[in-house]
Amino acid sequence: MTKPFMVHDPVHSTVVLNELEQLLINDHCLQRLRKIQQLGLADTVYPGANHTRFEHSIGTMQTASIIGNSLNLCQEDIEKIRLAGLLHDVGHAAFSHAVENVLLRNPDLQPVLNNKKCSSHESFTRFLIQTQLINSDQICNLIEKMNGVDPVYFLKEIGNIAIGDTENVAKPYLSQIISSDIDADRIDFLLRDSYHTGISLGLIDVDQIVQSLTIKDNRLVLGAISESSYNEDLVITAAESMLIARSHHYTAIIHHPRTQAARSMLLYALEDAIYSYEKINGKNIATNKVKDFFTLYNDNDLLNFINKYGSGRSKELVSRIIRGNLYTPKVRFNQKRLPSSTKMSLSTIARHGIACKMFESEFIKLLDMENILIDLNVATGLPKTMRFLSGEFESFLYDESALANGLVRAISRNISLTCFVQNETDVSDLEDMSILETKMLDIVNKLSPKLLRFVREDQYLAIEGILLLFYSVHSTFEELHENKISIPRIRNITWLYRTIKEFSNNEVLKYLFDYKFHEKFGFPYSEKVYEHVQLLVAMGMVDEDLRYYEKHGRIKQRYEYVLTNEGVLYCRKLVDSYKRELEEILNFIKRTQHQIPRDMLSLPKSRYK
Repeated sequence: MTKPFMVHDPVHSTVVLNELEQLLINDHCLQRLRKIQQLGLADTVYPGANHTRFEHSIGTMQTASIIGNSLNLCQEDIEKIRLAGLLHDVGHAAFSHAVENVLLRNPDLQPVLNNKKCSSHESFTRFLIQTQLINSDQICNLIEKMNGVDPVYFLKEIGNIAIGDTENVAKPYLSQIISSDIDADRIDFLLRDSYHTGISLGLIDVDQIVQSLTIKDNRLVLGAISESSYNEDLVITAAESMLIARSHHYTAIIHHPRTQAARSMLLYALEDAIYSYEKINGKNIATNKVKDFFTLYNDNDLLNFINKYGSGRSKELVSRIIRGNLYTPKVRFNQKRLPSSTKMSLSTIARHGIACKMFESEFIKLLDMENILIDLNVATGLPKTMRFLSGEFESFLYDESALANGLVRAISRNISLTCFVQNETDVSDLEDMSILETKMLDIVNKLSPKLLRFVREDQYLAIEGILLLFYSVHSTFEELHENKISIPRIRNITWLYRTIKEFSNNEVLKYLFDYKFHEKFGFPYSEKVYEHVQLLVAMGMVDEDLRYYEKHGRIKQRYEYVLTNEGVLYCRKLVDSYKRELEEILNFIKRTQHQIPRDMLSLPKSRYK
């Protein structure tokens, strides 16, 4: 038996590796991560942020082990989540998420692996674990020797656990330990990123969080140690601390304007270099090269690729990144500086890779300035499924904690439109700045309708389907008086889930309401529907009110929804694009209007508008 190997880590102190973990660490899949920075280009802002995906992978393995032991998992399951944690990032591209956008913005460059297009690092992670590692006789022989199982089956399961796939594993909670709202990956990167950047993301009480996790019905949930109200408060507070840290992480690190500048510069330079490479070698060879970014390249390899194939400007951008001479954010619109309808349009465009690329490219042309970059950015990865267990009663964390719900909205509100200039002097005084801001908003208003039409022609926008459902309820029950308006407020989000699920079986509506539902919580639930509702609230299309009520001797809270005036105006612009679908929704609302849980809210017209 090989002597256990110890790794000394600044976050977790000493980490002990067994023979299989040592062998995997020495494989190229993991060694490549030594030269890929965890935070991409954040070290241009935070000099200490040069830690790597490699050390984060070891930290995730250790955190998964701590969670597994706290849950009293068997040794076999702990070994699985340790390996999944160790391997969960092997499919990350050089410079991490900055390069992953290339796949979304250029779907024709998405490599096909195992007969599926790869559009995210998780796809490459699963491919490397289930294909490349399986081809190693040394790894397979050791798996068979140590675990007594078929290495092909074993590595397939590890690949599914590593990417958080709960559908294709025997024990879904193993996948949730690696990837969920509160998981080993997030706990480690929040602790590690805070340590290396010097940014305090808030107190993350790892012990309390880990002790609060329990397993129910094959799922990982937050559970109070006892049914006392104080222990419930401790559990909720621990979970809230994680969400506070995530919100601060987005704001302070990911959405820092200089970090965004570096990412935009790299993305422009890389896309230019890929285009040049494609002209020389053809589309298929270029697609294979993109695969290399996620499976073979490290950060230096990627910079060398740009310097070899990029234009003069691309090489200059890379040189400036290396020197820390970044473009300057001259005008930056965030969610507080954009009208609701504009936020909604930009949010939709930003989440459609091709449209976002077209938007930025056309924006630069219309702005007609030299040496500028435009970046449209939104937050992703919203928390949505963590469940809270108190005795025999189970609910969503976000229905137990108003702070947790507010933090979800705070994260989903993160949207920015930034103009970066090469030199500070390119826009020198306040008058020029004001002119530039006005011109940028005019361009947004000009480009948005055009690109939204493009997106709708490319795919149905389910989030607009939900918005039309709110609009149909609103227009059915709205009452206009001389100085007042009465509008419907939907009392229960579960009505939305049930209705949307019913629409997914309707011949006219099933393509617009293309959502996946499950019944694990006792009612139809869709993570995507929840995310889209939260985005509509964050973008100002829908207003969310908190209401308290009593159930089973407990005071609980629920959220009620009303379409805002901005939402009404936005929906009126959608009518021509969804005439048939809107007619079908309206007919459904009229047929079932007595079953819709609602209150009528009366207020002055001037206040509503």
